[in-house]
Amino acid sequence: MSTLRALVTDAHVVVCCGTGGVGKTTSAAALALEGARAGRRVAVITIDPARRLADTLGLGGSADAEVPRDRWDPDGDAAPGGRLTALMLDPAATFDGLVERYSADAEQRDRILENRFYRSIAGALSGTQEYMAMERLHELHESGAFDLIVVDTPPSRHALDFLDAPARLIRLLDNRVFRVMMLPARRGFRVASGALQLFVRQVGRVIGTAVIDDIIAFFRAFEGMEQGFRDRADAVRTLLAAPDTTFVLVTSPRRDSIDEAVFFADRIADHGLRVDALVANRVHPDFAPGADVERLRGLATAVRDAGAAEPGPDADAAARRTADRLATLADLAEVAAREREALDRVAERTRAPGVVVVPLLARDVHDLDALRAVGQVLTGPAN
Repeated sequence: MSTLRALVTDAHVVVCCGTGGVGKTTSAAALALEGARAGRRVAVITIDPARRLADTLGLGGSADAEVPRDRWDPDGDAAPGGRLTALMLDPAATFDGLVERYSADAEQRDRILENRFYRSIAGALSGTQEYMAMERLHELHESGAFDLIVVDTPPSRHALDFLDAPARLIRLLDNRVFRVMMLPARRGFRVASGALQLFVRQVGRVIGTAVIDDIIAFFRAFEGMEQGFRDRADAVRTLLAAPDTTFVLVTSPRRDSIDEAVFFADRIADHGLRVDALVANRVHPDFAPGADVERLRGLATAVRDAGAAEPGPDADAAARRTADRLATLADLAEVAAREREALDRVAERTRAPGVVVVPLLARDVHDLDALRAVGQVLTGPAN
């Protein structure tokens, strides 16, 4: 059984990471499709702002929908029990759900949700998207509705925000300024340092005292809720480190993509996690395995010279066509060898158990038939 086949049949969470433009969203959707075909209840969630995943799955404008079985299993040959659900992250709606969950009562909930500062940051604050992706992942995990959850992350350096989001939230809750803001009105500013009071006055002159009042009201409205957020962040960190949570690193043979893959693998190791599989997309096929590239070039030159020496234009034209094809074959063989050498190096650097190669396809992946073909390349045939 291939590494990726084992992941889609046994893992509970598969996190797909990689730089932009390497086919990460396609890989995530293809793995989710293969999980459903193996008879599992699968959710695939993307926090990439592009809607390519929804387009590929034929969801149109839907943000959250189950894909009809007759669309992803038109031949009826998939294992029974499989389901495929696609979800597009809505950070603001997820944040609202958290507020509703942790509010002590309807009054506290409404005070936060109607706060102007909250409404402006709910979907736009740096790190909010990544933290809400973690929250959505945990929500799906806790629901018990899915056997497999596949997460399509943003481009790799931002995916580090995805991994760091729970720890960043805990650091915010422990921050002295946050603690002061959480104190009741007036009393907080009596105990606050002069430096903080000066800071608030200076900011108020720039952005207006009404905005400052909204910010202070926002923080104080959270009184009593911080422990719920802290517990949730700890639970998310535990889920990421669970034995059945796996990380798939997606790259391409391009130098910049490989550099990003190595960078991400190093950082993921800093979190005490590991790369469980490495996918290389859009790799040139090797049309001349084991061929000596220089000998091919030499043969092309010899054929071209021989044709020029033959009498008549037809012989010369035929020789030139043959020589051009040999030269093209040599070029392709050189590219394929260079790509595989680079991918072998990145597999070694990332400590991944080998590379799963997806060749450069003749057409874009824009429907479920093409997605299934990619999935079968990724995972190999089902046993």
